[in-house]
Amino acid sequence: MKLILNILILCLSVCDCHAEDANTKGPSDAASTPKVVDFQFDRIWKPKAAMLQGVLLPKPSVDAITLKIAGDKYEVTITGEEQPDKGMFILDETVTPMRMAIKSVSGPNKGKIILAIYEIKGENAMRVCYDLSGNAFPTEFKASKSSEFYLVGYRRQKAEGPEKAASPWGASESQHVEVH
Repeated sequence: MKLILNILILCLSVCDCHAEDANTKGPSDAASTPKVVDFQFDRIWKPKAAMLQGVLLPKPSVDAITLKIAGDKYEVTITGEEQPDKGMFILDETVTPMRMAIKSVSGPNKGKIILAIYEIKGENAMRVCYDLSGNAFPTEFKASKSSEFYLVGYRRQKAEGPEKAASPWGASESQHVEVH
């Protein structure tokens, strides 16, 4: 509860910091760009493309990944793997690029802390760059060969019905973003 309250306070305190000057855009542009505070992470996300250490992942590998976010919780499943990676994350929207600290609590990354930066690319799209080593937050959206960075472009999936929109962990669970 304390974590959720802190995230809410953080979101409210920075809602205007990332909005662009209304005078530099026309009305249609301003309406089509979601504000950080309004962006909803919850639901199911699929990567559109991903790069790991400078190598684009093949389409079948990308298609096998599913990210579920509910509140501050996440679950990443990969088709063919026995155990999903589950954990929680905290967002920091006060810096540019915005940051995310991810802690895996079960699955292949159990006990790991993964640091990432993220960017909202539209109402149903976001880009995340993870440092899989957990050493530092990336400073740009690149995944060079000499790094342990994983860069992913996610698209939110359409809800298939009321039962699909519910949290995958029950009413008390929340949001996510993760790495594989």
